[in-house]
Amino acid sequence: MKYLSFRTALVALLACGLIAACASPAFADDAAATYKAKCAMCHGPDGKGTAVGTKMGARDFASPEVKAETDAQLTDIITKGKGKMPSYSGKLKDAEIKDLVTHIRGLAK
Repeated sequence: MKYLSFRTALVALLACGLIAACASPAFADDAAATYKAKCAMCHGPDGKGTAVGTKMGARDFASPEVKAETDAQLTDIITKGKGKMPSYSGKLKDAEIKDLVTHIRGLAK
C-alpha cells in the first residue's frame, strides 16, 4: 500500500509540474498583453515611465518606493486607482490584476 501511495504522489507531483510549466508562458503572455494594453502608455514598456506618464505622476517600477510596496498595496492601487491613474475595478478580473502585479515585479528587476 505504501508503494501505491508513493507512486500516486509522484504521479501527482509530476502532473502538477507539467501543468505549471505549460501554463507559465500563457500567464506571461496574458500579463504582458494586459500590461501593454492598459499600462504601457503611461508606465512605458519597461516600467520606467513615458514622458507623458511621468508628467502625470506615473512611477518607475524599479524605484525604491515601488519596490518597497507590498503586492497587496500594488493590487489596491491597480484596483482603486491612485492620483491620475484610473481604477481598474470591474475592468480587470482579480486574477488579471494579480498577474499584472507579478509582471510589474518582473519589470522592476
